[in-house]
Amino acid sequence: MLANLLRPLSVLAGVAISVPGAVAQDPPKPLVTRNQVRLNLKGAEVILAAAREKATEMKLTVNIAVVDDGGHLVAFARMDGARPGSATTAQTKATAAATFRQATGPLPAKGEPDLLLSLGLPMAAAASGGKATALLGGVPIVVDGQVIGAVGVGGGTGEQDAVVARAGIQALLKAIESESKPGPSK
Repeated sequence: MLANLLRPLSVLAGVAISVPGAVAQDPPKPLVTRNQVRLNLKGAEVILAAAREKATEMKLTVNIAVVDDGGHLVAFARMDGARPGSATTAQTKATAAATFRQATGPLPAKGEPDLLLSLGLPMAAAASGGKATALLGGVPIVVDGQVIGAVGVGGGTGEQDAVVARAGIQALLKAIESESKPGPSK
């Protein structure tokens, strides 16, 4: 208590006062975080290309959204013939996966969605500003143990959307790995 009373006076006087039994303060924390991995447009384009390829292989036409770690859109593609309404769903899935740092989903078991839940999903997404969903198809991008963004896909079943999203992410991880390998000596 004495330390608390004297601290303002010591600051004004520019003097350090040591009171027996006073608790030591933690060392100061840095003001900025350095050396973080960030998703950029080139990486997002790798994801889009591989996800489109996987969707085509699966005979799907989908919307694909790639967001950064804060859920902000970096890249988006709507394949020819994909439902325009699934564009918002793909972005919501991506944002939810990035900001919650986990894959989106699942719907209720038994393969039959609950009618009230089905009606409530769009309302929950709208109420959250498009940042929450229980639909499958949003997958976080993890590099060096850090979520750097997410991919959301809309247009197939939730399981199909998740497969397409993971294919895009795998292509990015493979490209990062090959980029970091030393090249042949000349």
